[in-house]
Amino acid sequence: MTRPAPETGAASALLRSAVLDWYDRHGRDLPWRDPGCSPWGVYLSEVMSQQTPVARVLPVWERWLERWPTPADLAADSPGEAVRMWDRLGYPRRALRLWESAGVMVERHAGQVPRDHDDLLALPGVGPYTAAAVASFAFGDPRTVVDTNVRRVLARTVSGTQHAAPALTAAEMRLAEASMPDDRDEANRWNAASMELGALVCTARAPRCDDCPVSHLCAWQVAGRPAHDGPPRRGQAWHGTDRQVRGRIVQLLRESADPLPRRDLATTWPDDPAKVERCLAALVDDGLVEPVEGGYTLPR
Repeated sequence: MTRPAPETGAASALLRSAVLDWYDRHGRDLPWRDPGCSPWGVYLSEVMSQQTPVARVLPVWERWLERWPTPADLAADSPGEAVRMWDRLGYPRRALRLWESAGVMVERHAGQVPRDHDDLLALPGVGPYTAAAVASFAFGDPRTVVDTNVRRVLARTVSGTQHAAPALTAAEMRLAEASMPDDRDEANRWNAASMELGALVCTARAPRCDDCPVSHLCAWQVAGRPAHDGPPRRGQAWHGTDRQVRGRIVQLLRESADPLPRRDLATTWPDDPAKVERCLAALVDDGLVEPVEGGYTLPR
């Protein structure tokens, strides 16, 4: 396996070893990390876990695998059932993309999750992160996996900054690539371990530095944990946003076995009928809601 030449500031072998040792002892026992988990199970976990806590993902992941244990099983069902079974994981377009990608797997890959990285990237809704994660965790192909947790861990331990950039930069990607171990197995473990450290210890708002296995090696800690000096970091608003209203509309339809008339959907935000109309139109455009005789329903 060929790696880029290490850059100044890449994670040291000592730092990587300490993180890997910590992961071996403290990594969560998640079902999609089991060696016997199918590539389909890993694929589902990666799509479901995007911007969603693991505690919410676990029961939905289990229900999906019980109902649709293979891509062919999901592809044979309706897209509306995928949205219905998505429950409250958020961003329900991911459920549609999963249904679409299952169809592609059946049509082009003999009903299997493709091993090839380019084929993974070509699946509906799959970007560089998901393709790299599935390649690494399902097939042992150690592509560089970079999510917000990894970016934060490298920003603090190597770059000495409290937060990563607002969006992934080329410099961050080069740092992540240069920080990967050369050994194939270690590289795959590093992908999981650095993500886990960011999820459990090196968290965004309240890092548990006293419990960190690399606090003595962390550039940010050694520098005295300097405060963020970039633009203010603002949390995403939720109340009253189109996203909230869209979610309420989808939830009403998810709970109903029959189409719902427009007047019932208007109850999702009665103070602003125009907002409901805008959100409903957007959901129809996205394929998440289907107009039928008698009102609206999930896609069939």
